[in-house]
Amino acid sequence: MNEDQISDIWTMFKEYLDKKHIEAAAEKFVDLLADYGVDDIVFKECLGTDGSLDEAISYYLDESEEDSDEEEDWDY
Repeated sequence: MNEDQISDIWTMFKEYLDKKHIEAAAEKFVDLLADYGVDDIVFKECLGTDGSLDEAISYYLDESEEDSDEEEDWDY
C-alpha cells in the first residue's frame, strides 16, 4: 500500500467519524496498517495529509523507534 492509498482511505472514512473519536480512529488505523506490513518510510511519506493522521503516525514512529532502541540495548 502506498502513501496515496493510505491518504485516500483515511480521508474518505474520516468524514463519517464522530469528531470525538477521530484521534483514536487514526491511531487504530495506523496500527492496523503497521500490522499489515506498511513500512515506516511509507508512513513518513504520508505526513502532511491530515493533522489527526499526522499525530497518529508520529506517535507510531516514536514508539517503533523506542522499541528498536530497546532491542539494541540487549546483549545476546
